[in-house]
This record gives sequence, structure tokens and C-alpha cells, in this order.
Amino acid sequence: MNINLTEHNGLKLWLQTLSETIKSEGPDLTSRQWALLLRIYIKSPPHTVRGLAAALNVSKPVITRAVDSLSALGYAKRTRDETDKRNVLIQRTVKGAVFLADFAETMEKANKEINTGDDTASSAE
Repeated sequence: MNINLTEHNGLKLWLQTLSETIKSEGPDLTSRQWALLLRIYIKSPPHTVRGLAAALNVSKPVITRAVDSLSALGYAKRTRDETDKRNVLIQRTVKGAVFLADFAETMEKANKEINTGDDTASSAE
């Protein structure tokens, strides 16, 4: 996949992808929820609240609230660390993986349209 982010194409890609996303019936995630979701799916586990807070440079309560929201959607789940029962691990779910795969397809389609100059459909008002 060729991603050309010159001449504000990165912003165009983000706009077109988000525009398509808000048309869908999926959830409207906050930036923090997106960052957390992408972190737990892209970076290798294990993921703890403390580790995620440090990685994203936010407080543990911020991570807890985002995990609560993602858990309610079925995109992430909490499990007890079997090696240290004091720790809670934040894990991926199949539903979250499917959601991100669909989002990635939307982004790839938007990228193709931008690179072929066919982004007029999304920019028409």
C-alpha cells in the first residue's frame, strides 16, 4: 500500500476516513479511546493500565475510563494476570479486531481515492 502524505494528503486521508466512519453505524470513539485501542492491537501484549498510562502519557484514571468504554463496546476486556493476581491485563477481543480491520479497509480505500485524485465524492458539500 502506497501512502503519500505530501501536500496535506495525510490530513485529507484522515478527513476522508473519519467522514466515512461517521456515516457508518459504528461508535464515535474519542481520540483517547482510539489511541488506547490502537495501542493494544498494534503493540505486543501484555498491557496493563499502568503501562498504557505511561505509554500514552496520561493518568491511570484516563486509561480506566477509556477501557470502561471500550469494554462496554466489546473492543477490549480486562483479565486477571495469572502470574501476579494484583495486576489486571487489558486484552484484545475478536469484535475489536474486526472493528479495526473494517476501519483499516476504510482508510485504505480513502488513500486510494486520494492518490488517484478521486476524493471529490467525500469533499462535495
